[in-house]
Amino acid sequence: MDLTTNYLGMTLRSPLVPSASPLSEDIDNIPRMEEAGAAAVVMHSLFEEQLCLERYELNHHLTHGTESFPEALTYFPDSMNFRVGPETYLEHIHQAKEKVSIPIIASLNGSSVGGWTNYAKQIQQAGADALELNIYYVPTDLELTSEQIEQTYIDILTAVKTAVTIPVAVKLSPYFTNMANMAKRLDDAGADALVLFNRFYQPDINLSSLEVEPNVLLSTPHSMRLPLRWIAILSDRLHADLAATSGIHRGHDVLKMVMAGAKITMLCSVLLRHGINHIRVIEQEMREWMQQHEYESIQQIQGSMSQKNCPNPSAFERSQYMRSLATYKPEWAIIHDTSHYFG
Repeated sequence: MDLTTNYLGMTLRSPLVPSASPLSEDIDNIPRMEEAGAAAVVMHSLFEEQLCLERYELNHHLTHGTESFPEALTYFPDSMNFRVGPETYLEHIHQAKEKVSIPIIASLNGSSVGGWTNYAKQIQQAGADALELNIYYVPTDLELTSEQIEQTYIDILTAVKTAVTIPVAVKLSPYFTNMANMAKRLDDAGADALVLFNRFYQPDINLSSLEVEPNVLLSTPHSMRLPLRWIAILSDRLHADLAATSGIHRGHDVLKMVMAGAKITMLCSVLLRHGINHIRVIEQEMREWMQQHEYESIQQIQGSMSQKNCPNPSAFERSQYMRSLATYKPEWAIIHDTSHYFG
């Protein structure tokens, strides 16, 4: 059975790709992912704040105390001239390329246009096969317009595309006034793929310590509905490949995403819950379903249930909203309706 798919110009053995997560911070986990059946690996993210912090700390230590002897400042070059960055991340990419034969996709996480985007070139030189831009952006400025926010995404992508020749994917959130238009703008700006969707981890309030604290909630299969819908809507309307992430836990989830039009599906929460070897389970579930339904390749089903191709395309749009609500019954009502059968 042929599970191969094409993503970012690369032929992958299957649509199963571990996404950026703490798992890849341990370099020994990457060969384990390949052995379990991963078609590629997205490395853990390198954050804009990490690069900016290292530059700030270097400048602080170089100039600390020099205000007592102002002339001493002339012996130090401007901090902006230092090419400072987490060398460990680059070394991880280099080691991963030596340990595995599957593609290694680096991940840069930032929210503004700046010097950190130049780090993309170093990532390419370290051997990464592609780069995923995880633009993690929660605008809180009351004066910031939607047009300015969207332009920031375009500017970041343009800056990175100028710096590298490897394929560049953009990982998006769904929170745009017109998601379809934003996808088209990124496509026109040269994005080689769009990854739908980023999950924002919301903070919580600790009632004991009265502090705001981070609260990571892993996804559930229900989380896949939003990317499923938008991948189906955008499929065959863009040049960029579409990748699905969030809520993919079972082989059936992968197949649904592929039918909607996804080239790959990214796995994170399920691997954190069940371990790296769970990739084998998901692949086996895919193979069993395809065999039962007499499919010989992923290509046969890819995009078959997109908005363009499915028998009921309006189900992806508002026309199904009223029907969904009208036909829904809460579980307690269903139990009440059938209680007379049990005396």
